[in-house]
Amino acid sequence: MDVLLAQPRGFCAGVSRAIEIAERALEMHGAPVYVFHEIVHNGHVVGDLASRGAIFVEDIAAIPVGAVTVFSAHGVSTAVVEAARARQLRVIDATCPLVTKVHLQAQRYSQRGYTIVVVGHEGHEEVEGTRGSVQGPVHVVGTLEQIRALPMAPDAAVAYVTQTTLSLEDTRELIEALEERYPDIVGPGLDDICYATLNRQRAVRQLAKRVDLVIVVGAHNSSNSNRLQEVAADQGVPARLVEDETELQAVWLEGVRDIGVTAGASTPEYLVQNVCERLRALGARTVRELPGLAETVRFRLPEALQRIA
Repeated sequence: MDVLLAQPRGFCAGVSRAIEIAERALEMHGAPVYVFHEIVHNGHVVGDLASRGAIFVEDIAAIPVGAVTVFSAHGVSTAVVEAARARQLRVIDATCPLVTKVHLQAQRYSQRGYTIVVVGHEGHEEVEGTRGSVQGPVHVVGTLEQIRALPMAPDAAVAYVTQTTLSLEDTRELIEALEERYPDIVGPGLDDICYATLNRQRAVRQLAKRVDLVIVVGAHNSSNSNRLQEVAADQGVPARLVEDETELQAVWLEGVRDIGVTAGASTPEYLVQNVCERLRALGARTVRELPGLAETVRFRLPEALQRIA
């Protein structure tokens, strides 16, 4: 067997920034530093930070008054911001700037009188943060059936935004359905899908044309990792999502000559290399990285952390 690595893969700028924020908060303030939600959707990253003194919570009320608190990369609702202020928490916001852009976009539409539709997966932290950042009416849709069930009249003032980690094809289909139902709807098109999500989906689409099996390294609760698995499968190639090398199964490799490996945007590179080492142990001869787009995007740290740096 031969292994081909997709490029780009793994950490995006928003994830790198969020992890660096949590690490610097621990360096500056010492343990414990509280983190609202998983900083990014990867259990290995969360476990590493927890071993250094980060405490992950799902309820602002569980954080002691005045404690140093990091908001995760997925963004939070206005209610969470207000609850943190009421507890006098020292907040460091690690929300990805691309998610913040979606929040501001939805708020502007709402202030102009539009009913907001968020295209995304209900219950996902990013979607709930976007929904909760808008004061007016908001609906979340992730299927054509949910679009058909929307209560607004066809001539209503409707605007949409999208979750940043969706697949291009699925999002396009849902936007077209919204435009068909609401001819005057306004929105960003596909521009809300983040650059890193698009780049990784394009890379795995090309990878799938050259291999018999695609392995996506990423957390099972990671939206963008799940989308990578779906994109590969849509090319007619078996695709497996694994958190790390321990989830690889030898039976998957029977009859396989070429294996493609990629990783979600919240997956550290060492997990990819561990998967490759396990594949070598299972009979892979070579591991080769395909040519691809080199990402140069970097996001600035919050001002307080820049001063310390």
